[in-house]
Amino acid sequence: MTSRPSTLLPGIQPASISSAVEQLPPSITRRSGSLFYSGPSAFSGHRSLYVLGLNPGGSPVSQADETVERDIADWRALTKPWSAYLDESWQGKPAGTHGMQPRMRHMFGQLEIDLRDVPASNVVFVRSANEAALSADKAVLLAQCWPVHAAVIQELGIRTILCLGTTAGRWTREAIGAHKLIDRFQERNDRGWASEAHIAVDGRAVVTVTHPGRADWRNPAADPTPLVRAVLER
Repeated sequence: MTSRPSTLLPGIQPASISSAVEQLPPSITRRSGSLFYSGPSAFSGHRSLYVLGLNPGGSPVSQADETVERDIADWRALTKPWSAYLDESWQGKPAGTHGMQPRMRHMFGQLEIDLRDVPASNVVFVRSANEAALSADKAVLLAQCWPVHAAVIQELGIRTILCLGTTAGRWTREAIGAHKLIDRFQERNDRGWASEAHIAVDGRAVVTVTHPGRADWRNPAADPTPLVRAVLER
């Protein structure tokens, strides 16, 4: 399948994934953070879906030695299919059982998609104390990190980007020009949080779902999985 060109941030042209990773500046690679949440095998061949959070969780102070550079080296050493949502121990808990991991497992189990086969990352690769600190450097961080995402989208032929949380969704929609609302799911509970799907001129879709760190998708009233399935099947 030949993918159509995407609407990208000004001046950014897709390179190969490996080249884009190599070209990450020291101002990114030397900071606390991480690159990909799936192993190298998920970033090969053709993949229709790409998962993006906003940025890695944790503390840039207590995890200062867990740099993006170190994470890239660990990622390259992986020899088997792997997913941080399935195979990584978070906060000392058994692999795949902590925080948002069970909710991601729920969604992809319902979709009958192996998370180890899905490329996954964050819009921004560095950790921050809070979202406000990240937003203050938005323009610089996007310009430095987005070339990797542009390469993933182009090289793998990504047609749908699943964004975890409204900020990740908004930044991604801005980056690829996905502004037309095509579908929506609103939780059937008192808070009524919404998940939405937008499409770009080139046909690529961005599905922005409630963040699984806050919304329990295992509750049918709060589960955006049917929205994601509808967009994938469009």
